[in-house]
Amino acid sequence: MLYAYFQNEDGEINKAEKNLFFSIQKSYDLYHYLLILIVEIADYASARIEIALQKKIPSFEDLNPNTKFIENKVIGMLRTNSQLTDYLTKTPLTWAQTPDLIKKLHNKIRMAKFFKDYMENPVRSFEEDKKIIIDIYNKELATFEGLYQVLEEQSIFWNDEVEFVISMIIKTIKGFVENENEKNQLLPLFKNKEDQDFVKNLFRKSILYREEYRAIVESFTKNWDIDRIAFMDFLILEMAIAEAVEFPFIPTKVTINEYLEIAKSYSTEKSRIFINGLLDKIFKYLKQTEKIKKTGRGLIGETDSRLDN
Repeated sequence: MLYAYFQNEDGEINKAEKNLFFSIQKSYDLYHYLLILIVEIADYASARIEIALQKKIPSFEDLNPNTKFIENKVIGMLRTNSQLTDYLTKTPLTWAQTPDLIKKLHNKIRMAKFFKDYMENPVRSFEEDKKIIIDIYNKELATFEGLYQVLEEQSIFWNDEVEFVISMIIKTIKGFVENENEKNQLLPLFKNKEDQDFVKNLFRKSILYREEYRAIVESFTKNWDIDRIAFMDFLILEMAIAEAVEFPFIPTKVTINEYLEIAKSYSTEKSRIFINGLLDKIFKYLKQTEKIKKTGRGLIGETDSRLDN
């Protein structure tokens, strides 16, 4: 959203901020949308079993289907989760228009070795049910190009969000507890009000103090050809400085790690190395000049071996 703001000539912060929070809401829609995807796949598997039973001359396998997947306890929890149901009532999200995708995903999952091993194992346990759902999201859904294509057609805000949202779904499922449905909560849009304020403030600080932070970056790249440094790399560096300077409760080493993760998605491997080295030097300088001041338990006089060496 910062990239879009600086590429847009009107420079309206309020409008950009509104778009930022709209995009976050769309990611939350995707979270729920992908949560019900595994239920849709299980429904398709169940329908195939019913069709096989209706054959004029059903086979032994048709008459004795393996129902382990469609009876998976985690899928059952998602079916009856009140938070998920309420959200889908207010925000209509359905896979009904993409039956071919559901079929392809089911066939892809069904052929995976880890899935075959799960189905062939006669032992049933809640932990095993959790693991197979996590593996499906992590190993199959997150890597299926057809899913990305369908989601991109539905919303431009979902282009870069799938892997992150799936990681949040995995976090959700890992937290599920057997026989405690009411405690199996979905993730909130924001952790708390402080979390929401952080998003807003980081966005605004990155805009309002951009010239100052860009000047700092340029002072540390005097021996570089500025024109050859990618615009996105500058943006990541400026945003990291904004976080380090403006938010005293966040350790600098946490900031560095977070922005290296961002660089993985938005920059090249060479850019990531460049950003890592530059932030080390810049943060050390900003500490020495007392522009970075950390407060809070364990942060006053913060030391970071990487920065102080």
